[in-house]
Amino acid sequence: MRPLGIVPDEMCCGCAACANVCPQKCITLNSDSKGFIYPYVEMDKCIRCKRCESVCPVLNNRKCSSLKPLHVYAAKNPDEGIRMKSSSGGIFTMLAEKVIEKGGVVFGARFDENWNVVHDYTESLAGIGLFRGSKYVQSRIGDCFRKAKQFLDDDREVLFSGTPCQVAGLRQFLHRPYANLYCVEVVCHGVPSPLVFRHYISSLEKKHNGTVCRLKFRDKSNGWKAYEIVVEFDNGKIYRSRGRDNAFIKGFIGNLFLRQSCTKCVFKSFKSGADITLGDFWGSEKFGQEYNDDKGISLVCINSNNGLRFFDLIKSDVIGLIESSLVDAITYNLCLVESVKMHRKEHKFYRSYTGKEFDVIVSRLLHNSRFWMLLNEIIPYYYGIIIGKVKIMLCRR
Repeated sequence: MRPLGIVPDEMCCGCAACANVCPQKCITLNSDSKGFIYPYVEMDKCIRCKRCESVCPVLNNRKCSSLKPLHVYAAKNPDEGIRMKSSSGGIFTMLAEKVIEKGGVVFGARFDENWNVVHDYTESLAGIGLFRGSKYVQSRIGDCFRKAKQFLDDDREVLFSGTPCQVAGLRQFLHRPYANLYCVEVVCHGVPSPLVFRHYISSLEKKHNGTVCRLKFRDKSNGWKAYEIVVEFDNGKIYRSRGRDNAFIKGFIGNLFLRQSCTKCVFKSFKSGADITLGDFWGSEKFGQEYNDDKGISLVCINSNNGLRFFDLIKSDVIGLIESSLVDAITYNLCLVESVKMHRKEHKFYRSYTGKEFDVIVSRLLHNSRFWMLLNEIIPYYYGIIIGKVKIMLCRR
């Protein structure tokens, strides 16, 4: 086997569209030394049909112009229990329930029994819970694109949720629009290494002398903005850590172990083809203290007429629905339009993280003075305002 190589490794997003479309099934995705998957091909089976090139979203998405959402909302699920179990305001669950109730299928990311993140589908309301909540690891698509196409061709409604590159991969794989397909992307900072995450889990199990049996990246018991991770072990121990203090979250937000393509993402500025973009509406303070109850508020960007029709199915049931603006969306979620910059000590991290205590190596590499920490909080906010206004000006041209 040899690398497929239709795009440079630093641009490949690992969406698996090439493997899903290959008629010979001679393309597989293998992990590199950092734990990220890349396509490899068995040349003796390859018939040079070039279908892999025709579905690669990176090859076919570079010339897309920035888009402007039709509407931008802040929104909440009326079921407070669901909202507390969700990363933000629980709007994904409302959309997914509507599709299931109509006999459709929902695709999303879930943990498997070994805490790997994989894409899967459900045809039941109960199954939606597995897709709820953040998984800060790159998921494996597997053969989900082929399965989604089969459901669509059978005239069933399909909701596909994923990162922008995964949505773009599905759109390119399908090669034509489907009226019964709803694509929902999550606001993406970047995807962390599955290998690093497994090492982090192992370090927790060693430290707590037990096996992880439950994990939640965004527990809201102490508030939505606490960004708290909670891990339960089979021996009854519970590990709880705020995001600002947690080594894995700090390394993720600090760009220590993200995929290389995330630094040059070609799917920013709503270029993925997603009908709806969902994320956290971090600027909720502007709506007043009563609205900002610290239980989670969704940012909802409606990007297409299909997305508008889809959102209309739940719009009357949504509570706290406030129309906002693209400037606000970008100001508080700059990664909507800007790629991350890999941390300058990334290579040092990969050389040393397996041989030292995880918390220690992350803290050492991310160490900053109080001055620089404050500066890093202020600059993105005002930079986001400027970028948001520039993007709108470009969209109006």
